[in-house]
Amino acid sequence: MDQPRPIQPDPIRPDPIRPDPARWRPGGVLLVADTRACRPRGVVATVAAALDGGVRWVQLRAKTEPDGEVLELLGEVAELCRDRARLVVDDRVDVLLAARARGLAVDGVHVGRRDLPVDLVRRLVGPDALVGLTTPTPALAARAGDLPPGTVDYLGVGAFRASTTKADHPPVTGATGLAAVVAAAGRLPCVAIGGVVAGDLAAVRGAG
Repeated sequence: MDQPRPIQPDPIRPDPIRPDPARWRPGGVLLVADTRACRPRGVVATVAAALDGGVRWVQLRAKTEPDGEVLELLGEVAELCRDRARLVVDDRVDVLLAARARGLAVDGVHVGRRDLPVDLVRRLVGPDALVGLTTPTPALAARAGDLPPGTVDYLGVGAFRASTTKADHPPVTGATGLAAVVAAAGRLPCVAIGGVVAGDLAAVRGAG
């Protein structure tokens, strides 16, 4: 049986281990490529256009598709992102592990408050994967900040606005709520998620 191909270093991934948070911090625009929201263009075409526009961080979200379809789609997106952007998969720790077993260049997973406990996620995916955690409140952000270093790499804060792509999103934070969560997060980098539009960028940056 063929052995899985190791993930090869490239300019976006300077080494095959999880970036030290002191050297890597999320920045710029995060594209959440939701399979429903990307219709009718499709995820692959949407990600390709976003990369051409300068996006350097992609999160694949596929809530309803079968496991095999998600894995195949993640493989297509991984090829697009190679050398160009970091790639995480939403919720699906199992799909991340399967992708890495195939040798796909997938950087990590983003989990929410209703998914597996984040400390268990870290144990499952190992030290070389990025792990993001949704934290909609200052209390949850502070709790995440108290976890052992290396458990969580960044926090997703939101929903910044009401979002039609996620009906069960947490209460809207807005700029004020975002700033409060960022302040409570301490050392952990934060990214605003949920309903963010171009006109929000100044407010998001101003929140820290």
